[in-house]
Parts: sequence; C-alpha cells; structure tokens
Amino acid sequence: MPTHHSHTPDSRNDETGTVSTGRLTAFVDAAIAIALTLLALDLPVPAGDTTGAMLRSVPDHSKEYLAFALSFVVIAAHWRAHHEIFRYVRSPSSRLTSLTLAWLFMQVLMPFATRVITADGAFPPRFSLYAIVQVLASTLIALMIREIRHELLYRTDVPPRAFAQSRVRSLCLAAVFGASVPLSFLTTSTGAYLCWLTAPLVLTVAQRIQNRAPTCD
Repeated sequence: MPTHHSHTPDSRNDETGTVSTGRLTAFVDAAIAIALTLLALDLPVPAGDTTGAMLRSVPDHSKEYLAFALSFVVIAAHWRAHHEIFRYVRSPSSRLTSLTLAWLFMQVLMPFATRVITADGAFPPRFSLYAIVQVLASTLIALMIREIRHELLYRTDVPPRAFAQSRVRSLCLAAVFGASVPLSFLTTSTGAYLCWLTAPLVLTVAQRIQNRAPTCD
C-alpha cells in the first residue's frame, strides 16, 4: 500500500518563503559588510617618520576618526533593527523586498555621507545630508514593519507586540535626526550634534509610554 507523505502546498510555500527570506537576509548582510569596509577604507592614515610624529598627527584627523566610529555604530544599529524584524518574516513580498533595497541604498550611501560631513565649510548642508540619510533609513524600517504586519508576512507564532519596539525606535530616531536638520541652520555645529545625543532619552521615554499602552495589533 503506497504511502503519500509529500509536502502539502502550505508547507511548500512556507519552505519557499523561508528560502526567499534567507536569501534576502544574506544579501543584506553582504551589503552591510561592504558598507562597513568602504567606511574603513576612507580613514586617513597617521603620518610621521617617528613614533612621536605619528602619534602627534592622530589629533589632526580626530574628526574623521570620530565620524567613522559614529557611522559604524549607526550602520550596526540599522542592521540590527533589520535583523530583529526579519527573523519573524515568513515570506517577503515584492514591496518588502523593494523597501529593503531602498534601505540598503541608504546604508551604502553612509560612507559618502560620512566623508561629506567631515569636510570643511558649509556645515548645515553637509550635516543635513547625513541626517536625512538617517531619517530615510529609519523611516524605511518603519515602512517595512507596516508592510509585514499589513500583509501578514510574519509567522503565526509571533507575539502581538514583536514589532512594536522596533517601530517605536525607528520612528523616534527619524524624529530626532529630522529635528536636527533645521537646527543645524539655526545654531552652531555643537548644538546640532547635541540634538543627536537626545536620542537615548527620547527612546527611553517612548519605550516607557509604549509599555504602559494596551497591547494592540
């Protein structure tokens, strides 16, 4: 008596979706690695014929080194946010793939934006370019979450508030970076950078408000 234990249509669809999600995630990881590599390649090399001369040349490039550290942390945070939401994705839609590609464009643009912000002169537009890249990247994460939830692209075992924290974080970061753009034209460079330092406080307040809110889909 023959037995039929082939995959059902639903299981085949789930397997296909898992493969598609894995491929997209692997592509994201590779692109992020390239962006971080390009970021490091732009670092200036300390100059000097002696150890003392070389060490004295390091402060001359402190702006570039700090910008590298900042951009590394920012890219890593964006990658982590993407990773946190995609671990729940059952199968990506065409729109979700397009949003991911747009988000990746912001990540590979980061090394260029870092070079722009460390250049001399015309601080407001240079600063604004970097901030706008962050606004778009964070907004795209929020749009991905909306697409995943609206089209039910997540697994059935995902808890209701699985995406809530990532959505709040992305919207808060978009708001902070967005607010810094007009501020860069109205105040000094120090004031504009200080606006970015409020991000942890804004995230903490938003998280507390979210935790007090009732759970909703």
